[in-house]
Amino acid sequence: MKDPLEPRSGCIACAMEIIGAKWTALILRDFTSGPKRYSELQQSLDINPRTLSQRLDMLVRENVLEQSANYYQLTTKGQDLIPILEHMAAWGDRYADKATLA
Repeated sequence: MKDPLEPRSGCIACAMEIIGAKWTALILRDFTSGPKRYSELQQSLDINPRTLSQRLDMLVRENVLEQSANYYQLTTKGQDLIPILEHMAAWGDRYADKATLA
């Protein structure tokens, strides 16, 4: 019997390989308002530059982001992650301790 949540075994694990690393979902969140320069991401997230570079490189390799000379932007594959991030945000808003979010 198939699992209704996971049509093929390993689908969730595959998604987590991309968005499960620390900072990745927050990096992707910043792209919901459009393309970003590296410096904009660095300032917005206050993330270690090496970590940011590693995450961006991985997202480009996975075809979630594309890089031009001056900025990064979501690909179609990356845009497909936006509803997932919206659901994560709604879940966090509903269940996270409001005091820890401030």
